[in-house]
Amino acid sequence: MLDNYLLEELVTFAQTGTLAKTASQLNVTQPTVTRGMQKLETDWGVRLFDRQPNRITLTATGKLAAREATTLLQAQHEAIAKVQNYDRNQRILIIGSTIPGPRILINHVAPTISTPIKIEQTLITADDPTALLTDNTYSLLFSSQPLQTSTVTSSYLGNERLSINLNRFMYQANQSSITFDELKNLSFLVLTDIGPWRAVIQHAIPNAKFLYQEQREAFEEISKYADFPYFSTNLSNSDAHFPKPTPEDGRVRVPISDEQASIAVYAAYLRSNTAAVTPIITTLTEAWPD
Repeated sequence: MLDNYLLEELVTFAQTGTLAKTASQLNVTQPTVTRGMQKLETDWGVRLFDRQPNRITLTATGKLAAREATTLLQAQHEAIAKVQNYDRNQRILIIGSTIPGPRILINHVAPTISTPIKIEQTLITADDPTALLTDNTYSLLFSSQPLQTSTVTSSYLGNERLSINLNRFMYQANQSSITFDELKNLSFLVLTDIGPWRAVIQHAIPNAKFLYQEQREAFEEISKYADFPYFSTNLSNSDAHFPKPTPEDGRVRVPISDEQASIAVYAAYLRSNTAAVTPIITTLTEAWPD
């Protein structure tokens, strides 16, 4: 049977190169590491170290053993996390999103949902979002792309549509709709955490400048006292704290008519979780604004 602490000592030695540094990093004594490495060699029946009077290094076999130990420890950590995530998802549904709008809406309708849920408040960026479902990190994942695998499926929720909030005295504000090209050369106040919308506006508006704000409070404060245009969507009204055009602030909201100003939103989930997430999907679909 493999002892984890011995594998950790071997991996740490491969990373640090000395017994002293290994002991320091693992918060144990150097003789403890020495005995551990000797035990590992005995248990495996191979020579892992080349011992010189003032130096110890890994043999070729030792280097292979360190790589295999790294793989074993990582697999064990992932297995434990997967089991823990699964257990947690039996008690509460964890909801994540790669796009901000659905997160606003789910927060808005959450009091009407009887199922216990936890909403991740940071947008997800992942090369393979399906992995976040298959390892049970999330029970439900909002995405701008439909996700379909043998174990994952997705349901269409609705479209998130972009608008621009302009000072009413700007000539562009006197229109029922506007194009990205008509917003060229302007400077915009923008929240940093806007998912795929960031690429859309940066590529679609010629010669624009974007004043990104990480802090929500700063964004709200600047929008009150400066005339920079800022974006919103049909889901923004669900956020009680998001700035909204009023006669008092002298702004008007103008829908953007370009095709890329509309993003389809999907709810992805494990096929095995369909029964658990269907009530939430139904609530969101019914609450989705036009």
